[in-house]
Order: sequence, then structure tokens, then C-alpha cells
Amino acid sequence: MLTHYLRVGYTEDGSWRTFGLRKDFTPASKISLEDDITASTVAPSQQIKNLPVGWNLPSAKFVHNCEYRFFQRPDDAIIRGYDKQAEDDLSSEGSFLSNYEPLNSEHGKNEIEDTIRFGQYTNPVQNLITNFVQHPKSAYFSTPAYPRMVEGKPTKNPRYLQVRPDLKDKRALYLADISSRLYRRQDSDSALLRPVTSILPGRRNNPADPANGVKPLCTFNPIHHMELPELFMEYIASITGKSPSTTGAGSEGALTKGPFNALLPIYDLNNALVSYLATEQPAFITAAGCVGPNYRVDHDISLLVPEIWCRIKPEESDPQWMLKNGHLEACKDFEHNGKTVKASLLGYRKPELQSIDTFVEGMDTIEAAHKMAAENYFFDGSIEQACPPLKALLHIMVHGHYEDKTINSTEIRGLFSRKAMLDSDWYKERLISQQNYDVFTWKKHVEYLNTFISKKTHVSVSKRLGIESRLTDAKLQLNRVQSPNYLTELIGTLGRQPIEI
Repeated sequence: MLTHYLRVGYTEDGSWRTFGLRKDFTPASKISLEDDITASTVAPSQQIKNLPVGWNLPSAKFVHNCEYRFFQRPDDAIIRGYDKQAEDDLSSEGSFLSNYEPLNSEHGKNEIEDTIRFGQYTNPVQNLITNFVQHPKSAYFSTPAYPRMVEGKPTKNPRYLQVRPDLKDKRALYLADISSRLYRRQDSDSALLRPVTSILPGRRNNPADPANGVKPLCTFNPIHHMELPELFMEYIASITGKSPSTTGAGSEGALTKGPFNALLPIYDLNNALVSYLATEQPAFITAAGCVGPNYRVDHDISLLVPEIWCRIKPEESDPQWMLKNGHLEACKDFEHNGKTVKASLLGYRKPELQSIDTFVEGMDTIEAAHKMAAENYFFDGSIEQACPPLKALLHIMVHGHYEDKTINSTEIRGLFSRKAMLDSDWYKERLISQQNYDVFTWKKHVEYLNTFISKKTHVSVSKRLGIESRLTDAKLQLNRVQSPNYLTELIGTLGRQPIEI
């Protein structure tokens, strides 16, 4: 009989906090499909067939990966045998490693002779070291237990490129697909659609580190629900604390990827808000790192939350259900030393106790980051291209108010609803912009195919490629997108940022 243990953080002396699980517990099988670069779209549910059983949202968001490999940082792989997936990945041929120590043949022999520690590795790493020592093909090897030494100590930023698990494990992908089809009573020929069902963005917390000038940023519980105004303040700032991948507290992730995106950030931000309003899906912030100044959890929470979410019933993941049943409580502003602490920016969570001074300092850091990030949209002038809800929000983040209204004003919060969006002129302009662009695109297609088929040198090729049939289909699509009814079809989609073609 197998026994499963769950690690959730560390005690004050650095030892693991472990919990025994039921003997009949089986961990979920998770297939990672997406990483940093993902394409997404939103479609009205009423125009889609084969959605999951019980789907009741007005629109559905779909994502598709654009990468062959994931950029991973296997923090726990330094513990021999702990991260089995990372050890298997790092031992495979063609692996790309960064920030790992190059180890020579003498080191490999010592590893093998240290029988107990060598046996703690998984078989792939054991085989890697043994083959290197017995049949050397290069001057050195690396294992996840030995990150690169920097200034006399192991770096905390080891990385590697992981081949997408769905490409390596075709059997698991097939089982997932066929299981979904059986559960939905769906045939094997139609498309198996998997819309986004849960939005669980992560963030990283840290306690104070005065020696290195790092302020505390540990105000978040493992799970927070935020309504859209507060959620987008969090997204706009994308604040992180001390991170091995940055130089300190600041904006993390997507906001550091400017060189990879030539578009202004406001375009992505507008799209993101429309996506949330169209689908009406709630979001839950899940925090890794530290909860309060005293409880270190690292990425154990990142692994635990999906394990929980794949088991709870649909209604149990509804924030209103959680509030009604006492699983979440609203964070409220309060006075501390004569100053108002805007704790309501954290949304809803299960209360916990921590150092009040640390909490207040963390909230000050968050407020300052909100203002600093929002000011960028004024500096580059893109505030004028923000949709009205975000324009109001950005003003509030910088100035504390917009047209004499605050974040708690009914008029401001009312902007962040699906009905308000559908009734607005700015959303109608996005739909008109999308229709104009689709008409422009299909006219180009028809023109190109007409030109192609008219060339005498292309007669045989046109017949082989079925150009006449394609031209007929293109003309039908052009008629469709030119129709006034097409605007109705677009309701519930992202539309398009209104710009000149």
C-alpha cells in the first residue's frame, strides 16, 4: 500500500511541514500545455458546439500554445530525487541547461562511490552519471543537485528548457482526450473543445530583508478572490517582491517582456478586460513564497491549488458560494497610527494573523507600485486609448479619484460589468472595427484568388489546389462579414482595438 505525504511549506527551523494523506488518495495527473507565449481568443457560447457538460457562461475563452519548450526553474530539484520530472528532463539527450555547474569525470566517480546519496537520485540521473563515467562523450556533465557556483555559493536561479509534456507523453494526452469524450458522450470525429474553466494567476511574496534593502511583500493569503477593479489594479502593477529573476521588488513577468511585444501594453490590457467581462469568469490570486512574515511556503501552494481546483464542484469555485459559506471574507480598510490602510485592495480571503506593521508596510509597497505602474500609461499617452473602465481605473491608481469618484463609487464599479460593456459605445466601436477589418481581409483573399486563377500559367495548379472552390468559399465569407447581422455574431467576442487599417 502506498502512502502519500503533502509538503506545505517549512517550519521556523527550516524543516518541512508534512502531512499524511488518506491511503486511497491519488494525485491528479496534470498535463502542462501552456507557458509564457500563448495565443487566446474568446467566442460566444451560443455559437459553439461541444462545450463541457454544465457550461453556462455567456462566452468561452480558448488558449493555444505557441512554444515547443517551457522555460523552467526547478527550485526543488536541488533535493536529490524530490523533483522526479525535472530529473527526468535534465537527464534526457538534447537538454538545454542554464546556471548549472559543469562537473568532471572525477566528480562523477565520487558521486557513484557515495552510495547512499547516489541512490537518492532517480534512475535517469543515476544512468546519466554512470554512462558519463563509463563511456565519456564530453568533458563534463551536470545534475540538478549542483547549480552553478556564483561568488562561492549555489545560484538560486537555475533554469532549463523542458519539452512540452503533451508532446512527450502521447499516451497521457490520448487518455485525457478519450476520457473527456466519454464523459461528454461526444463522438470521436468532432472537435474536443476545452475552454478555460478556472483563472488562478499566481504571485510571489517575500518577507522583509533589511540587509539587502528588500521590503516585505507578504500580505496575500494562499487564495484571494478579487473583483475586476482590484484584479486589474493587480494586473497593471504585476508587482513582485524579491525574486531571483529580477533585481528586487518591482513589476514581474509580462511587464519585463517589452522587447518581445511591439504593441503598447494598453492594447493587451483592453483585450484582457473585454475577455473577463465577456466570459464573466472569476479569478483567484494564488500566492507562493511566504504567507505573512513567518510562514514560508515557496511554490508548494502553486502545486496544491490545482490539486484542489480539479476536485471541487463547479458551484464551489464560485466566489459568491464561498462568501455565503464562510470560506472567504472581505478585506476592509482600517486605521493604523493615524493612517488609512487600504486593505480592501486585497479583495476577499480567509483571515489570518500576522505582524500588523509588516502588513501595513506591504500595503504601502503595493499602493506605491500601483501608482508607479499606472503612471506609465500617462507618460506614453496611451491613457487615451484605454477603454473607459480602465481609463477611470488608471486615473484612480495615480490620483486616487476619477471625475471626483473613487474605486468604491457605484458609478466606477458599475463600469466593470458585462451588461455595461455590451451597452457601451466603446464596445460597439470594437465590434465595428472587427467587422471592418474582416471585410478588408476577405476582400484581399477574393482579390488574390481571382488574380491567381486568371493567370494562364496557373491553370493546372488552380485545378489541383481547388482554387475555384476556395474562391467560392471566400466570396461567401465576404458576403457574411459584410452583412449587418455579422455585428450581432460578434457580440461576446473580443472585437478589435479601433485603429485605422
